[in-house]
Amino acid sequence: MDIGEKLRLLRLQRGLTQEEMASRCELSKGFISQVERNLASPSIATLMDMLECLGTSLPEFFNEKPAEKTVFTPADMFVKEDDETLRGSITWLVPNAQKNAMEPILLDIAEGGETTPMDPHEGEEFGYVLSGSVYLIMGEKKTRVRTGCSFCIHPRQTHYLVNAGKTHARVLWVSNPPVF
Repeated sequence: MDIGEKLRLLRLQRGLTQEEMASRCELSKGFISQVERNLASPSIATLMDMLECLGTSLPEFFNEKPAEKTVFTPADMFVKEDDETLRGSITWLVPNAQKNAMEPILLDIAEGGETTPMDPHEGEEFGYVLSGSVYLIMGEKKTRVRTGCSFCIHPRQTHYLVNAGKTHARVLWVSNPPVF
C-alpha cells in the first residue's frame, strides 16, 4: 500500500490543499508534502490525526477491498447440463451472482424442453430470446416469444419457459433478486 498516495487522494477527494490540510492537523505544509511523496513517515498518532482531519479512521484507511471483477470469461462461468426437464443447459454468466442484486443466466432449451416452474416472488425478471422461440407460461396464460423479442415480468404467479419450436432455443434471462 502506498500510504502517501492514498493520503494525497483522500485529501484531494475532500477538496483540501496541502496548506489547508496542514492547518487542520497542526502540521507544516512541507511535512504533508513529504508524507504524500513517501519521503517522510508520520507516527501512528500523527497518522490518526491526519485521517481524522480527512474524515476517516485507521481501520477504514487500511481496509483494502479486493478489486471487484467486472469482466468474466467462459472459464469463470458455471454450466449445468439438464437432460431431464430442460433437455439442455443453464449457464451462470456471473460467478457468485447470488450475492448480487441480479442474476443473469443463459438457457439452452432443446425441443420439448422446459424450465422448472418458479413460484411467485418479489422482484423482476427479464428475458431475451437469442435464437429459437419459447412460450412464457404465467399461470394459465401462454405467450410466444420469438428470436429477437424480450419479456419483462413481475412474477406474481408460477411461471416458466417451454421451447415452442423444432430447434434449440437460447434465452438470456436475468432475475432480480437472484432465484436460479
